[in-house]
Amino acid sequence: MIYTSVIKLIQSGKSMKNHTYKLVTHVLCPYVQRSIIMLEEKSVPYQREDIDLSYKPGWFIKGSPMGKVPVLIVNDEKWLFESAVICEYLDETTKGSLHPSDPLEKAYHRSWIEFGSSILNDISKLYNAKTKPEFDNSRLMIKNKFEAIENEIQGVPYFAGECFHLIDAVYGPIFRYFDVFDQFVDLKIFDQLPTTMAWRVALMKRRSVIQAVQDNYSELLLDFLKMRRSYISGLI
Repeated sequence: MIYTSVIKLIQSGKSMKNHTYKLVTHVLCPYVQRSIIMLEEKSVPYQREDIDLSYKPGWFIKGSPMGKVPVLIVNDEKWLFESAVICEYLDETTKGSLHPSDPLEKAYHRSWIEFGSSILNDISKLYNAKTKPEFDNSRLMIKNKFEAIENEIQGVPYFAGECFHLIDAVYGPIFRYFDVFDQFVDLKIFDQLPTTMAWRVALMKRRSVIQAVQDNYSELLLDFLKMRRSYISGLI
């Protein structure tokens, strides 16, 4: 369903070399980071334009039916929205795939990619929790999910071993949150999860993952968290 636009673009027969790409972004969005990591891994030239989602420009509202980032504008005319669609399009129209070649393994990766999106939802609940019990409940949910994935990681340093895949691009932005959280609170999420922790460390050293955010990302996220007026705000 969500891949219909991707398929149409691929079937158009146009060479990707003739395409121009503009990625509409927000400085803190983890889904934006996925798309940037994919662009960097695929060595695709692109322009980036950050917008303020609190004051969306008219041109963005007109062209983006869901009003969310990221949006990849191809040739100044085709607007691709939803990070999953953008990443699949980039993967299918460039040399080499960041998915496993085996259909079952590809589906397996995609399942755990969706699992990663559910962790992002839990992280949102964590930093929006108003009370300590709500905060602790969200923290426990996140910890339980990482405990589940601990036994699914297939190798080192990345999820499936030495090769970097799209699933790694998804989890890099997730782990980045905890690099900031660790500055002011010990969530004990990764205690006794050595394989997950090793994966986290490897991803944070990956060039594409590093380049997915601005140098002042940590400061920007801390400012964002302070303004939540939530339980976590008082811990900073």
